[in-house]
Amino acid sequence: MKKNILLIFLCFFSILLNINAQDSIKKKVVTSFNGGMMLHVGYVAGTIGEAGYKAAGCPFGIGGVIRLRFGKHFMLGSEGYVSTLKQGHNGSYIKYGWGGVLGEFYWEFKHVAPYFGLTVGGGANTVFLLRSGSAKDWLSENNAIFHKRGFFAVVPFAGCDFIVTKAFHLTLKADLMNCFSKGKLLMPYGPRFYFGFVFNH
Repeated sequence: MKKNILLIFLCFFSILLNINAQDSIKKKVVTSFNGGMMLHVGYVAGTIGEAGYKAAGCPFGIGGVIRLRFGKHFMLGSEGYVSTLKQGHNGSYIKYGWGGVLGEFYWEFKHVAPYFGLTVGGGANTVFLLRSGSAKDWLSENNAIFHKRGFFAVVPFAGCDFIVTKAFHLTLKADLMNCFSKGKLLMPYGPRFYFGFVFNH
C-alpha cells in the first residue's frame, strides 16, 4: 500500500512540475496553503458477504483536510476522516477510518470556488454486529461478529467553496469512497456529503 501511495504522490508531483513550468520563474512555487474541518453524512448500502448481512443507512463522521496551493489551479495535500454507520439500534456499527494524499484542481471566482480531485490512501474497516443480546447489560454475548481489516482507498470528489472572506471559506463536497481489500470492493457503498469550513493563508 505504501508503494502505491508513493507512486500516486510522484505522479501528482510530476503534474505539479508541468503546471508550474508554465508560470513565471519569479512566482513562488507554493502560493498559499489552507486547512479545515468537515462533518459528513450520506447513504450507503450493500451486503457484507462474509457475514451474510445486508447493511444500509446514513453514516455520520468528522475529519479534516490540509492543502498546499501550487500556481493558480492546483492543490496538493492530505485528508482523513472517521465515518460510522450505526446498525440495529443495539450498538452494532460499521466504521471506516481512513486518510490519504489528494490532488485537486479548482477555479476561484468572486464568491465561489468550485473544485474536483482525487484522494488515494487507505485505512481500517471495523465491523461489529450484535446478532442477539443487549448492549445495555454486562453479560457475555454468544452471537456477535467483530472483524477489522485494512483497505486501499481511491476516492473521487467534487465540491465548492463559498468565499466568506479571503481567509475564511465554507465548503460543500461530495465523494464516493472505493475501498479495496484483497482485490474486493468493500460494502456498504455509496456517496457521502460534507459540510465544513476552511481557513486560507
